[in-house]
Amino acid sequence: MSDASAVTVAVLDDLREESDELDLLVAGLSAHEWTVPTPAEGWTVAHQIAHLNWTDEVALVAATEPGAFAAEVEKALAAPDSFVDEAAGEAVAALTPEALLVEWREGRARLQDALRAAPAGAKLPWYGPPMSVASMASARLMETWAHGQDVADALGVARKPTARLRHVARIGVRARDYAYFVRGQRPPAEQFRVELLAEDGGPTVYGPEEAAQRVTGPLLDFCLLVTQRAHRDDLAVEAVGADADRWLDIAQAFAGPAGPGRPPKADR
Repeated sequence: MSDASAVTVAVLDDLREESDELDLLVAGLSAHEWTVPTPAEGWTVAHQIAHLNWTDEVALVAATEPGAFAAEVEKALAAPDSFVDEAAGEAVAALTPEALLVEWREGRARLQDALRAAPAGAKLPWYGPPMSVASMASARLMETWAHGQDVADALGVARKPTARLRHVARIGVRARDYAYFVRGQRPPAEQFRVELLAEDGGPTVYGPEEAAQRVTGPLLDFCLLVTQRAHRDDLAVEAVGADADRWLDIAQAFAGPAGPGRPPKADR
């Protein structure tokens, strides 16, 4: 197995573990708990799982029928601010919680199989630039973790951070320039140094050591920031330099329009 193949398998294993962890969280919920509102306005726990199921389905189309995926992009372009909400809402309206859970399990298993069977070096279409299989798996893990955080917050459950958060942080760093582009702004030419500390004490570092613009903080807090699951004021992420400071106000690890983010706890 090549190094690239080994990396892809490792990311896919992490994606499966992240999904299984969220599955354990929702599998035993009552019918009422599926309807509990989450921090995402208008979304219940069921909407969060329905969204993950839908994105797994479109990712499967991208992996197995790249020509047909163009139709999904057209839907997004036709309604950029609403197509995600509409897809989740339609699924919730059509399925009972039990049926939704079964569909999500089966869908993510099909996606795992398709990604593992993809040829080496394959580039899969997506809503942004085409992605490698490993990048697609990382993106699915990021979304699973982020929407799982919404579910955990809604249920009052504290999740233990895992080493899988490094995938989320990596996407957040790599998406730095995208956060500017999606707002019609020009990203800084200068690279940033990002130094994050995991719960186990291990460092996660990106960017040149000599960079003047720097971001530091806990790995978990950075992931909450770039997935817009918490406001910057409530996190221990710090910046040195005006450009790095600005980035922390707009950072997003996800594709699509700039999100509204979450208000500070003091304003809720």
